[in-house]
This record gives sequence, structure tokens and C-alpha cells, in this order.
Amino acid sequence: MTADAGQAPDITPDGNTIDYAGYLRQQLAQQQFNVASYRLGDEQVWLKKAGAPHGPGRYRAMAALASVLRLDVLRPVPNRGGNEAIATEVRRLRDLQARGLRVPTVLAAQEDGFLMRHLGRPAQQTPSLGNEIDHAVSAGPAAVLALWLQGLAAIAQVHAAGTCLSQAFARNLVRCPDGVVGYIDFEDDPAAVLPLPVCHARDALCYAHSTAIYLRLVGALDDARALWAAWIAAGSPELQAVMARSVGRMGWMRHLPQNRKLGRDMQRVRAAYDLLGP
Repeated sequence: MTADAGQAPDITPDGNTIDYAGYLRQQLAQQQFNVASYRLGDEQVWLKKAGAPHGPGRYRAMAALASVLRLDVLRPVPNRGGNEAIATEVRRLRDLQARGLRVPTVLAAQEDGFLMRHLGRPAQQTPSLGNEIDHAVSAGPAAVLALWLQGLAAIAQVHAAGTCLSQAFARNLVRCPDGVVGYIDFEDDPAAVLPLPVCHARDALCYAHSTAIYLRLVGALDDARALWAAWIAAGSPELQAVMARSVGRMGWMRHLPQNRKLGRDMQRVRAAYDLLGP
């Protein structure tokens, strides 16, 4: 991967020209953190540099659990970190953008880092859908359901484009200033190691895990369950089969407490099962 391979033209949204590749080379040598934001001309950019490589040990427990539970959706997707993660994310961002999906534009890339354009306006945060749903709890079930459905529609758009996300948690879906949902964080590629229908089911389960607890908090789980069933029914027959098989093997989750007795993570798992289960 070279600095000029497939990069965006050196033109900012306001028509000015900038040497993005040169800026990347210069700033990468100085940047201390793995991810940092900068103002470049009249736009905001993010520079992501390679971190330390990851060893395989972190995935063994998840692989063992997936085997015991016979759940392909739990099979770990390797994120090896380092330069490999940079190459994967650059490739995936370019592929997703070519499919018409809202992701950060890669402005320049080299082996140990890349530069991308901010999805929002300069100096203005682009909130994650997860944070927006959390903040909408005080507004009641209608507000939470509206945002939640927007996330489901955004995931369906990815699937209709013939691809998948990496980790479809609500924190990795962001609401752009024009209201369109964008996608971030692509250091791994599930479709490289799993069949696409399993990847789609994995997206669905990640989203359920990260959002069902808010549906419970506002008393919207019953309404959401019907909407979820309709969303699954609108998916491919392969997705429906994987989801039915996976949920069928998750019956033990109904024995988890709904409160925080076993911690917030287990509470999220139980809420997700109550959304997915019969």
C-alpha cells in the first residue's frame, strides 16, 4: 500500500488543494497517539497510525466458547493490529464507499497509517447512534424507537450492498449533520473468515446487544420485538436461517437476571435475548 494508491484527489470540499500524502508523512512521524484529529485548511481530518500487533491468544477463549455453544456467529474475527489492521481498514473504507455507503473518505495512506476526512463539520462532533439512543431515553419510547429503527435501516443498507460491517455496535454507527447514518471502525474483515450470511447475523446480534437495554429502559421491548421480527423477515433466507439457529441455541440466556446482579454486560445480554427470543 503506497501513499498515492487510490487516494482521494488533493482537493478540499471548498476547492483548495492540499498535499494530503505529504501531510500524512510529516504528521505520522510526530504523532504520539494512535488516533488524532487535526484542522487542515478549512476541513477536519483524522490520522490513524498503526499500533502494536496483536497476538492470537486473545481469540482462543472466544473460539472455544463458539465451539461449545455451536454458534458460528461467535467465532472470532482476527484483528491482528499493526500495519495489517491499517491495510484492512483502508481497504474496507474504500470498498464501502465505492458501494455508496457513508464512511470517512481515505485521503492518503501508507503502510503504517492513513489520513481520513471527518464525517461531520469541522470542530463539530458527530455523535454515535449509541450515545444518541442513550440520551433519548429521557424523551421516552417513541424517541428511542425512532433512532433504533434508523440504525436497523442503516445495517440493512449495508447488507443490501452485498457486504457487512466489522462490529455493528451502535457506537460504530454515527449520525452525520445531514441525518444520514455513517459507519466507522473497520480494522477487521468478518467476510474474510466467515460466510456472508453469518456476517450479517453477526451484525444483527452486535446491534441488538448494544441497544436492547435502552429499549427495556423505556418499556419499548414489546414494540421493538415485532419490528425486529419484520426486519429479519425482510432479510435473505440465509440470514433468517442463521438467526433462527443462533437464537435457538441461546435459550440459556433467559435464565440471566434482568437486573445488574451479574454486571452490566450480562444485563445487556439478557435484554438482547428478550428482544431476539420467542
